[in-house]
Amino acid sequence: MRSMLARTNITIVFLLYLLFSGYASQAQRQLLLLKNGHVLHRFYPGDDIYIKVKGNSDRIHSYINNILEDAVVLHTDTIPFHKIERTYIYESARRNANGAQLVAAGVLLFAIDYVNQEWIQKRDYEAGRGIPIASGILVAGGLPLMIIKKKSQVISYKYRLLMVKAGDPLYR
Repeated sequence: MRSMLARTNITIVFLLYLLFSGYASQAQRQLLLLKNGHVLHRFYPGDDIYIKVKGNSDRIHSYINNILEDAVVLHTDTIPFHKIERTYIYESARRNANGAQLVAAGVLLFAIDYVNQEWIQKRDYEAGRGIPIASGILVAGGLPLMIIKKKSQVISYKYRLLMVKAGDPLYR
């Protein structure tokens, strides 16, 4: 009887340990870069970060060791959020991919119209029907989006840093 009770107690303690250890591992804090309440980028402990501090012309490159309520703890320094002037982030390639799609659409539109008139209808190509204009607009709009990459973001009233933890609405 005692051995069965001891096994039950050990099982309960083990299950409680698993329950609380799982909760603690998911309570990791995140540092969010917000623009008008929308999440632009998430930083986690262990991530590399490039920042520029107000009053210093040098960029700081380090990894995030911990995230506090109002500061970020880097490998060698603790920097409050209000002292961070600029963050250098890797931007997703979505804008660049959209630009490439616009350029491809413009080129394909022109090519399809050319093939239709030259090969299918067996007549000389006429460029005066609006297709070259639409194609040129697509290419002209897509090239800047394809080429330009944003390298940094100034922290201001629109863009701000926020620490979130498990249970917060923005936590993921």
